[in-house]
Amino acid sequence: MSLQSDVEDLWQRYDDGLSVDDATDDDADVLEEFLQALEAGEIRAAEKRNGEWEANEWVKQGILLNFGLRETEPREYGGVTYHDVLPLRDTADLYERGTRNTPDGTTIRRGAYVGGDAILMSPAFVNIGAHVGDGTLVDSCDTVGSCAQIGEDVKLGANTLIGGVLEPVENAPVIVEDGVSLGAGCRVTSGFVVGENSVVGENTLLTPRIPVYDLVEEEVIYGELPPERRAFTRFVESSVSDHDLIDGGAYKPAVVATSIEEETLEGTEREDALRE
Repeated sequence: MSLQSDVEDLWQRYDDGLSVDDATDDDADVLEEFLQALEAGEIRAAEKRNGEWEANEWVKQGILLNFGLRETEPREYGGVTYHDVLPLRDTADLYERGTRNTPDGTTIRRGAYVGGDAILMSPAFVNIGAHVGDGTLVDSCDTVGSCAQIGEDVKLGANTLIGGVLEPVENAPVIVEDGVSLGAGCRVTSGFVVGENSVVGENTLLTPRIPVYDLVEEEVIYGELPPERRAFTRFVESSVSDHDLIDGGAYKPAVVATSIEEETLEGTEREDALRE
């Protein structure tokens, strides 16, 4: 049987009532093989098919099984006792691929993939099922949520939050495609897709509930930022502006997307040079 069929069979048994106490050594072996495949980049929580990102439901099921069929245990890390169902990820393979992770706060959970020549600055957290591509920078105080898919040569500015999407299993997670630069303090949540080679200004919130005013195609879209855009937050008038209780109007956040100007690209290239 393949790993996928093993996980799907285990999921069906779990859905039918399989508990931690009922799980066998063979079941534990399936869960361990699954985590190893995630960490090696052999399987992913989502993949791009025919131009659209789609969740791999069985992979998200495998992640949920690793919570449902394990017990919380006391564990040790850096002289500190913590309690979790999984230990932290072994990072020896990162050194072999030229990736840097600084001490005292860089936390990579089991089941996370980190590519080669990447940089993870402390404190940063990469959750189970996340995929961080080659050459990507995860800066200080960044969180990469469960199942988030971060492309190659991405720059996540300090204090950036990439949300996690575990359930429902059919929903695609947050996607940040190749070559994207997110400014400090950005938030990307709820399965939003950031198109490749885009540059996003600091403190921008990207979520399907906030409209993106794409001035390139002259349309309003939700849930995605097209490739090769420069995006930033602006405020537009809210529908509650006419309410008697509101004096002077009300405004809601929106994202404005324009074409990438030459000076924007030059600025990001200069920043890249500083990080080499």
